[in-house]
Amino acid sequence: MTNPAPSTDSTAFAIDTAAQAAMRSSRPAGHGPVRAYDWIGHHAANRPGKEAVRELSPRKHHSYADLDRRAEALAVHLQSQGIGRGARVALLAHNGVEYFDLQFACGRTGGIAVLLNWRLTATELEYILNDSAPLLLIHDVEFTATAQDLQQRCGIRHLLCIDKGRGAASAYEAALAAQAGQVARREVLTHDDVVTIMYTSGTTGHPKGAMITHGMNFWNCTNLGTPAGVGMKTVHLSVLPLFHTGGLNCYSNPVLHAGGTVVVMRTFDPGAALRVIGDVAEGITHFFGVPAPYQFMLQHPEFATTDLSRLQSAGVGGAPCALPILQGWGSRGVHLMQGFGMTETSPACIFLDPADAQRKLGSTGKPLLHTEARIVNDAGADCGPDEIGELWVAGPNITPGYWNRPDATAGAFEGRWLKTGDAARMDSEGFFYIVDRWKDMYISGGENVYPAEVENVLYQLPQVAEAAIIGVPSDKWGEVGLAVLALKPGQTLDRDTVLAHCQGKLARFKIPTDIAIVPALPRNATGKVLKRELRKQFVGSNAPAIT
Repeated sequence: MTNPAPSTDSTAFAIDTAAQAAMRSSRPAGHGPVRAYDWIGHHAANRPGKEAVRELSPRKHHSYADLDRRAEALAVHLQSQGIGRGARVALLAHNGVEYFDLQFACGRTGGIAVLLNWRLTATELEYILNDSAPLLLIHDVEFTATAQDLQQRCGIRHLLCIDKGRGAASAYEAALAAQAGQVARREVLTHDDVVTIMYTSGTTGHPKGAMITHGMNFWNCTNLGTPAGVGMKTVHLSVLPLFHTGGLNCYSNPVLHAGGTVVVMRTFDPGAALRVIGDVAEGITHFFGVPAPYQFMLQHPEFATTDLSRLQSAGVGGAPCALPILQGWGSRGVHLMQGFGMTETSPACIFLDPADAQRKLGSTGKPLLHTEARIVNDAGADCGPDEIGELWVAGPNITPGYWNRPDATAGAFEGRWLKTGDAARMDSEGFFYIVDRWKDMYISGGENVYPAEVENVLYQLPQVAEAAIIGVPSDKWGEVGLAVLALKPGQTLDRDTVLAHCQGKLARFKIPTDIAIVPALPRNATGKVLKRELRKQFVGSNAPAIT
């Protein structure tokens, strides 16, 4: 693999896009960008003893005053390491208060948090770290060997280890304690400043770093918090990975913005999650998940006896939610709130009110308060009712672009409109429906998988002449990958060999579960593989047995 040289330009994040220019031109004369305010500092001043974050394993309670002190100490530590405005800090860790420490420390220093998917292999992380060029990598103790390897590969200056088992003796906690009482040099930040980079799998085989601004975070809190009923009394159970927009922004950030409490589960376990939800002492009022956690809890023996009566809001997104899941939870009095969003939209974008859930089965709802949506045909004109086109969205919750990828940024926008790449339709009442994914992406267990990345690995096999990945239905994961392969003359290949080849090169959720051998891949006149033909052949009751 050839990686780009690490960037040392701390201003590289300030990519000017047509969307940003449009926002600036719409401001009244004499008015600059909206200033970004310190949520945690505000709550620490007004309700210092209120619980902000509750970690379940190991159990620890952090008040808003505690979180304020932690963010400030980390901000001072970052500056002591020469990490200032625009510099990147990477985090490779399971769920914990450290995600919020880093986010709000960056909100004071102007740093940018690069949140890493711990399910990725070292090779996949190497590309991301070379692209984002962080000066510091904060990591869980269990990822120490990986972190040390990546430090050498990517030229990272500093490592800082989180060790929950050692408590205050953890290097991370010791670094915070060493800066206790010190005050960071504050940067004046605006809604246009980038605070996080979240890497999404790319259709070209390499992930793209979606830039998340302070403004995107704020508008997501406003967009999502109101319909979800988030407030100071909210107690949200966060089980999705906090490196993912669903974990961080649905509903954790909106809850902290409102002054509520986020209960953090280090890794998801369906039985444990049900017990926490059902525990009167925990007081859980809100929950959000992709369909898989809901399915796993629904299938758990304790689901029927768990007290769900205190659950005021249960959101679902990230993938289409199967009707049996909606009905199963509905039978217990919990009507799942469906919606549509992307990392690039921060993510809340379209939302289906529970009151319309049964009447509009399959719909993702209507645009949220501060988001616009339209469906556009190939000619760039708006589609009529029930006409299928591409979903475009706009608003202050939209990313300014992709890190170090002005080409990808330019291709993603038409003026102020973000082209989602999703085929959709809108009915006569204004309800949106996602029909298909034009980018050939499929979703496995709530994780986006882009075939080109997997196909690049399959082409490394000497027996393979052609390779294509398609998503096929899975009762457990929603979709899994099927590798459709055409072999070179005289070659043979079996499933075990393909899967063994992918181990260590791809995260487990990206590895295809099965293969099919064909004489040649179907292509159009320009040579593009016709994946719709592969889906016809291998998906459905009349599909031949997969070998």
